[in-house]
Amino acid sequence: MKEGTLSVRKIVLAAVLSAIAILLGWTRLGFIPVPTPAGNATIMHVPAIIGGVMEGGLVGGLVGTLFGLFSFLQATVPMFKDPLVAVLPRILIGVTAWLAYAGLKRVNEYLALVVSAAVGTLTNTIGVLTMAVLRGYMAPGVAWTVGLTHGLPEIVVAAILTVAIVAAWKRVETGRGEAKM
Repeated sequence: MKEGTLSVRKIVLAAVLSAIAILLGWTRLGFIPVPTPAGNATIMHVPAIIGGVMEGGLVGGLVGTLFGLFSFLQATVPMFKDPLVAVLPRILIGVTAWLAYAGLKRVNEYLALVVSAAVGTLTNTIGVLTMAVLRGYMAPGVAWTVGLTHGLPEIVVAAILTVAIVAAWKRVETGRGEAKM
């Protein structure tokens, strides 16, 4: 099946991963306390990364879009009430993760998963912060500080979760005790 088409499997996977992203935000389980000035690292973008890795850029983009819409609809600060900040960058999380994964999976599956998690996380962090600066919600210096204090812990957490979840998922799909990677 071509990358740009939606099968029943892709639709279901996009819906399930979107529901997980929304659940993580709604219950606040998607915010992990970290010892930084920001206080929390988010994992709400990880379902978009997994969607991109498992089913391609279209699914990753759909999950990222729903994550962004949820962020927009639940916003309590002006910055995230702006769809150019809350939604637009999130559309690209799963797309960029898929591109990174597709480019590296033949080299090394685990490396591809780690890099795709880092790229998806950086897409979220850099995209949101860049739009926040461009739209006047944040000074560039503040954005750099937030990017470093949020981005680095989020990359580590996203990489661990992406590798663990995708490896387990592939193990289940192959019906064997080991992942086909």
